[in-house]
Amino acid sequence: MLRSLYSGISGLRAHQTMLDVAGNNIANVNTVGFKASTAEFEDTLSQVIKGAGGAQAQAGGTNPAQIGLGVKVAAISTNFTQGSAQATGKATDLMINGDGFFTVQVGGEALYTRNGAFGFDSDGRLVTSDGAFVQGWTAQNGVITDTGAVGNITLTKETVAPAQATTNAIFTGNLPGDEADGAVLTRDVPVYDALGNKSTTQLTFTKSVSAGGWDVSAGGTSLGTLAFTDGELQGSGTITDAASGVTYEFGGVTSFAGVTSIAMSSQDGRNAGTLESYSIGNDGTISGSFSNGAIAPIARIALSTFANPGGLEKAGGSTYRASANSGAIITGPAGSAGLGSLSGGYLEMSNVDLSQEFTNLIVAQRGFQANARIITTSDEVLQELTNLKR
Repeated sequence: MLRSLYSGISGLRAHQTMLDVAGNNIANVNTVGFKASTAEFEDTLSQVIKGAGGAQAQAGGTNPAQIGLGVKVAAISTNFTQGSAQATGKATDLMINGDGFFTVQVGGEALYTRNGAFGFDSDGRLVTSDGAFVQGWTAQNGVITDTGAVGNITLTKETVAPAQATTNAIFTGNLPGDEADGAVLTRDVPVYDALGNKSTTQLTFTKSVSAGGWDVSAGGTSLGTLAFTDGELQGSGTITDAASGVTYEFGGVTSFAGVTSIAMSSQDGRNAGTLESYSIGNDGTISGSFSNGAIAPIARIALSTFANPGGLEKAGGSTYRASANSGAIITGPAGSAGLGSLSGGYLEMSNVDLSQEFTNLIVAQRGFQANARIITTSDEVLQELTNLKR
């Protein structure tokens, strides 16, 4: 049989694959996080009709004569260029700016995706639209360690910010420098213990001309003296109450005449609080705002990358799985080396270029037609041969 007949058949198969790839790309033009694929061709073995001849003293060398035996699909490669951003305004919709994949778990298997359309299920677990668990690190005592193993991220309304004992209180304002010796001012300071129980400590400021400022006492116990020169505080202004363990900072206090505005501006203690709202930062950190005014990290979303992303195997549902040729997996927080940042309220759309795909359709269609013509022409030649004997 004619070699051209089988070459035409291989061409039909190859261009049919090209049509399949282009059709799948176009079908997923609006799929979140989809990455387009490209069919790459290569020729098959060639039959040697005449071998090459080396150059001789009396004759020049000759080139080999070979006839190709068709075409085959060498690879179907994935294009991982960035897709365009679509604003959604939904806090749990995330887009990766740069390289990297979200890590999700389906049936105990780790998969990877660029589709950041996430939400919370009835148990407060962060999941994809088809129920895969988004992986990351959960905070322990308000601290996130992003070097350990990843796990499911859970966020519920029952999440509690622990109580914190008061260790530091900051005062600002002015102590009146024109008060008479022995004048007394008192200020109440709210203090929390480790369980969140609130009590009140009364600070007493007593004018001391001999000390050049004001004596500070709590509960009748002297804590120290604030000395002023021309209204400006001398020294650091830090006083520690050994009994309660609270450090009072008066560094911003002045002592000019005619103004009494000394007041506590802040203190670091608080009672326990329940979760009121949350936000997701560019590094994937989920921070909670609690009823006690605390803002604390709850978890951090993990990103992964590979030495060869092109070696990933598509697993359906806009996910990929590692293969023998994808290389080592590198997992870390967004913004670390080799991993992009996150944008909340956005989704990454498909990177399919419709103009290119329709051009590929035309090329594949014409290639298919041309190879079909090879088959019909080869058939006509065979028919002429069979008609030699009538």
